[in-house]
Amino acid sequence: MDNLSKLSKTRRWSESRANSSWQIFKIMAEFVDGFEAMAKIGPCISIFGSARTKPENPYYALTVEIAKELAEEGFGIISGGGPGIMEAANKGAFQAGGKSVGLNITLPFEQMPNSYIDRDKSINFDYFFVRKTMFTKYSQGYIMMPGGFGTMDEFFEVITLVQTNKITKIPMVLVGKKYWQGLLDWIKSSMLDQEQNIHPADLDLIKIVDTSAEVVEYILDFYTKHKLEPNF
Repeated sequence: MDNLSKLSKTRRWSESRANSSWQIFKIMAEFVDGFEAMAKIGPCISIFGSARTKPENPYYALTVEIAKELAEEGFGIISGGGPGIMEAANKGAFQAGGKSVGLNITLPFEQMPNSYIDRDKSINFDYFFVRKTMFTKYSQGYIMMPGGFGTMDEFFEVITLVQTNKITKIPMVLVGKKYWQGLLDWIKSSMLDQEQNIHPADLDLIKIVDTSAEVVEYILDFYTKHKLEPNF
């Protein structure tokens, strides 16, 4: 590589670092806007799952049912704002006349806000990590429907924050034993029994169920013993 090429690469790197510094202000603005909007809504439950789930899928209908029943109990419903399971979650809240929140992320190929989000509760983000902070700070329960990498990312992030006491212990429910049981079996056999990378009590952080009634009963029972409040 000649000296001119080296100088060009160094200059581009320096310009990139300078631009990164200015990103701080955009990131701060997303945090401020998100905190101000979410703090006004009240107790909410977050529902995660695949953006690719179609309305004819049984898990779509189950998500609508779960969200509707929780909204009828007074919880707002937070989704990632997009299609699939996210749409189903907002649809259930909308049908119950509850608070329907969408934390939408700007993506190049897949996501536009769904039509069941309250107009004043649709919040857009450019940064995944800011959006995930809103989920973790303002949700009083996490419901994981079947999903892909994004759902797994959210599942493991939340359980890590609870395990390490970075957020308070809150209900964490996996819906669909057929879908989730293999993962939980692997966690127990490999993470716990074989390698001892987690504590046996860590498995108590997760509840796995199949029906909306089980979800609602578990969350309501939890809050007969704990306060509803932001998580950190």
